[in-house]
Amino acid sequence: MESLEFPQGALVPGLVNCHTHLELTHLAGRVAEPDFPRWIRRIRELKDATAPATFLQAAEQGVKDGWAAGVTCVADTGSTGAAMEALHALGGRGVVYQEVFGPDPERVEQSFEELTHALGRLRRYVNGRLGLGVSPHAPYTVSAPLYGRVAELARSEGLPVAVHLAESPEETALVRDGAGPFAEALRARGIAVEARGRSPVQYLVRLGVLEHATGWLCIHCVQVDERDVAILRDSGAAVAHCPRSNRVHGHGPAPLTAFRRAGLPVGLGTDSVVSVGDSSLLAEAAAAGLDGEDALRMLTIEGARALGLEREIGSLEVGKQADLAVFPSTILHRPPPPSSALLTLVAGRVVHG
Repeated sequence: MESLEFPQGALVPGLVNCHTHLELTHLAGRVAEPDFPRWIRRIRELKDATAPATFLQAAEQGVKDGWAAGVTCVADTGSTGAAMEALHALGGRGVVYQEVFGPDPERVEQSFEELTHALGRLRRYVNGRLGLGVSPHAPYTVSAPLYGRVAELARSEGLPVAVHLAESPEETALVRDGAGPFAEALRARGIAVEARGRSPVQYLVRLGVLEHATGWLCIHCVQVDERDVAILRDSGAAVAHCPRSNRVHGHGPAPLTAFRRAGLPVGLGTDSVVSVGDSSLLAEAAAAGLDGEDALRMLTIEGARALGLEREIGSLEVGKQADLAVFPSTILHRPPPPSSALLTLVAGRVVHG
């Protein structure tokens, strides 16, 4: 039996990244657009120009970069299926949410058929470490009837759901007022826009898709008030908090203290490396104002709880899955560089170091 010793190391549970876009790893450093709606459009243009093989290579690199940063579980959203294939091929752990887009209510069936086709293709990769879910992307890319169809599918098949929600002021302007750059872009495509007179969180409740939302992961949740936080808590949803991405795109700070006070399950996510440049959850914890044991809990057991995986991973306990990382012993007091794990194990198997 091989023995590995790290006299200056700290053994901790593997870190849990509650929001990634691994298929976009190859785009790091390529989009400097400061305006968020234009940034979204540029990402779409670059994705349209990317070959399938490149997405797979990017996702594989993203998995390995995460392992180098001590990340043993990811919650990934993407449209190509590359993250699911990469995690399966490399023996990684995570939940992959297949994205669906469709802001035009006249084209719901087409979007829904594309989603079900993708799910059918990806189910072959599901195993004890790898789960499959769905992601109706965001209020500015998904119509009301498409939200309903996807929510119904998720309930009937027991699929976890991830949704970008209340991320930006532009999203709030679209939903509440029927105004702003997202509204203008939709109208330019001939898609009718209606002022809903409520917040994005309240809008999804009105649609009936955010009720009894256990298994739902709400990503970002920056533009929320006390009522929204109470709705999220009562629905059973969890939150993926991405402080560095929120800062880069000028969305503002999410109310982490209010989330935690309300008892919402909250985990940290890096978002894509296109936004933040690396896979460091330690940097996310620092950006969130967390340190020491509080940071470690948020990066491990709290992240696992946000994904419903706290019985399998997130702590060093007999009977759990042996997702482990070894960091320099100063990890909790002086965050090391992004690729800082001395050793990373997934389900007891060395994947880095």
